Amino acid sequence: MKTFALALTMTTALATPGFAELALEKDQLTFGFIKLTDMAPLAVAYEQGYFLDEGLFVTLEAQANWKVLLDGVIGGTLDGAHMLAGQPLAATIGFGTDAHIITPFSMDLNGNGITVSNEVWELMKANIPNGADGKPQHPISAEALAPVVAKFKSEGKPFNMGMVFPVSTHNYELRYWLAAGGLKPGFYSPENITGQIGADVLLSVTPPPQMPATMEAGTINGYCVGEPWNQQAVFKGIGVPVITDYQIWKNNPEKVFGLTAEFAEKYPNTTIAITKALIRAAIWLDENDNANRMEAVEMLSKPEYVGADKEVIANSMTGTFEYEKGDKREVPDFNVFFRYNATYPFYSDAVWYLTQMRRWGQIAEAKPDSWYDETARKVYRPDIYLQAARMLVDEGLANEADFPWDSDGYKAPTPAEDVIDHIPYDGKAPNAYLDSLPIGLKGSQVVVGNEVQG
Repeated sequence: MKTFALALTMTTALATPGFAELALEKDQLTFGFIKLTDMAPLAVAYEQGYFLDEGLFVTLEAQANWKVLLDGVIGGTLDGAHMLAGQPLAATIGFGTDAHIITPFSMDLNGNGITVSNEVWELMKANIPNGADGKPQHPISAEALAPVVAKFKSEGKPFNMGMVFPVSTHNYELRYWLAAGGLKPGFYSPENITGQIGADVLLSVTPPPQMPATMEAGTINGYCVGEPWNQQAVFKGIGVPVITDYQIWKNNPEKVFGLTAEFAEKYPNTTIAITKALIRAAIWLDENDNANRMEAVEMLSKPEYVGADKEVIANSMTGTFEYEKGDKREVPDFNVFFRYNATYPFYSDAVWYLTQMRRWGQIAEAKPDSWYDETARKVYRPDIYLQAARMLVDEGLANEADFPWDSDGYKAPTPAEDVIDHIPYDGKAPNAYLDSLPIGLKGSQVVVGNEVQG
């Protein structure tokens, strides 16, 4: 646990940027996080004093799992948290829990990988062509996994994979990759929330830090998780990452900072101050071509943050990614915290998550395109973000050109070449997008019992 010493003089706080301009309604705050490298903006905002610059006395507390974290925010023991992007959306539409959560800040792009056990990798390799250097060609399609899954089935064994939470990016990315390779990851229904209806590959929840040990024990055959838990498998020699989410969907949105709508309404200036500090942290993480990343690695390696070895964290945090031992490749955008408007909460990002909830039955019935837009606007709050950004620019702490002031909240459609299945995504046409995906619910289809109807 980290906490600012409250004995720091208010004279210091009053002299810092921003504090005098915002009359804070609440200045002692507790934020939750999970031990993943993409919690970095919180650690940096703390360690670099950006929270204190805004007059905020912050405590950062690691949480046991994503459910405990979400319950803490809803219950008020946490004022806000590093969240899975699907959590505020799911809570707001009443899937899993019912609470209005918002996000004024997206924490990062990319940062996840899919890892398989050594046994599965050995079986997959026969289906993967090698490049001129003799190493496996990337990106690796789940088509290479399909014969392995079929082998397990013929032997009467289930093929199990882990993901971190039912509404996690990891669940949707793993499902996307599997489906792009012709494998069915299973459906949800109101009566059956396992997500395993009609599945070729059985997906289940495992907390991120437990992924390597769970796979090593043979409980799961692979997993999708954020760093450093893919690289940990490489260092321990227990598994091989086969693909990163950057290769599944280039510059895909990842975590968000979430807090209740009630908090934002009750403490509007505090919410802006929090957002300002997090934007500054994101800028620091990416500035000067990632020049600060090794310092960030030092921070994150502390036991109160991620607590993994520096070498493991640096393996992906500094612009590379290692697949098999010795097969380290350049992936400069594996972790992005500010470039490409990474911190702006785009409605189109929210809509993508909602389409995946609908695709796999977490949203049980069809919704019109207008519903997707309205729901995105309830949760993603670029208005708060831009207020914070404007103050930073006026204070000389950020550059005017780095923010999408005139955006309507929707990114330009993702082109086919940026997605592993070569299917483009347009956030303004969610139902047409769902119809374009070969595996998954479309139109008025619903899951009844163990089958899709309609």
